[in-house]
Amino acid sequence: MKVLFHYAAGPRLRAEVEARCDRDTRLVYCPEGPEEPFYSEVADSEVIWHVLWPITAAVIARAPKLRLIQKIGVGVNTIDLAAAKQRGIAVCNMPGTNSRAVAEMTLLLMLNVLRRQYGVERALRAGQWIVDEATRESFGELAGRTVGLVGFGAVPQLLAPVLEAMGARVVYTATAAKAVRWEFLPLARLLAEADIVSLHVPLVEATTRLIDRQRLAGMKRGAILVNTARGALVDEGALHEALASGHLGGAGLDVFHEEPTAAANPLLQLPNVAVSPHLAWLTLETWQRSIDVALHNVRAIRDGHSLAHRVA
Repeated sequence: MKVLFHYAAGPRLRAEVEARCDRDTRLVYCPEGPEEPFYSEVADSEVIWHVLWPITAAVIARAPKLRLIQKIGVGVNTIDLAAAKQRGIAVCNMPGTNSRAVAEMTLLLMLNVLRRQYGVERALRAGQWIVDEATRESFGELAGRTVGLVGFGAVPQLLAPVLEAMGARVVYTATAAKAVRWEFLPLARLLAEADIVSLHVPLVEATTRLIDRQRLAGMKRGAILVNTARGALVDEGALHEALASGHLGGAGLDVFHEEPTAAANPLLQLPNVAVSPHLAWLTLETWQRSIDVALHNVRAIRDGHSLAHRVA
């Protein structure tokens, strides 16, 4: 069975994959994007291991033998589910495999913004030992602050006890209250009370631009917004205004509305924003867990067994 791994896998990752593969699986690697050899390779692939580059109806139309689109991760908003369903192509994801990595990156972004680490490091590398007065007087600690988690799935469940152990008050909002010890708040109240707001919801029609101009205005003055979920959850123009005006104290962003985001994105020019290029999920441990799930489903589709985490 031919499996197209649509990702620029390096030698260490390839070794991890190939150590787990059986002889009946023929793995072909292709960097993300539409450039050749992608379209040539997808033409006779039965499985795609998909990371972030969109699997559109046009891609699916070029893959007549395709039987399974395996998302490496959780969010399937980059897959045309209707086109896959029309062709009878299974779509699976792998909830939980990257949760620990994303939780750790979320915490890193919170601390990065509180300590202005991105600016301090840049200044030191430029030869500046003593940081400017405004930066020195803007450092903060997590302890004593209220952290509001928007959504309470796998990542927030890992993050909440860590935040609490560090001295933060943890509150959350979700579609319904959970049987947990942290306080549930409606979204508007959470935004008004939280010193740090962290987004952990999937991107669907109801959550697109969930954090819009009105909700940003409802956030506590000086608060920090962290987003390791999906860029389109936030109105980026309104976020830039809130940060530039000083209404918000900072932001930590791993995701953007358009990816790759342009170097000219105004958010990248602000001195109170920590950024990373959608790699919160990316650790060797994530890959090890993900490969196991992906290979399980390759064998399942080959042998006619039930697929793990089928979403379509």
